[in-house]
Amino acid sequence: MEKQDIEQLYNLIKDRKANPVKGSYTDYLFTKGLDKILKKVGEESTEVVVAAKNSSDPDFVLEVADLTYHVLVLMVERGISLDQIEEELGSRVGKMSKTKERAQIKDL
Repeated sequence: MEKQDIEQLYNLIKDRKANPVKGSYTDYLFTKGLDKILKKVGEESTEVVVAAKNSSDPDFVLEVADLTYHVLVLMVERGISLDQIEEELGSRVGKMSKTKERAQIKDL
């Protein structure tokens, strides 16, 4: 099984937006637009939560991969680069949370 680098996947999605491949799922999402992409991100987020509550690691990994793909499509649609995300994450290194201690979530 071949690994897919997230940066390579992002660049492929970006290329598919610029050079659509008719019949591809990525083209379908871009053609349908932001609302469809947002709907898919929401659906996949919920599926990640459900899979995390179950004991199957393969199902959880599958759902995280689906969510990652759809978030990358959303980023391309919005014109947000991986560099911007990396910069934001880098700005958080070594910082304390701005929020006070939060109550623990007990049940979902």
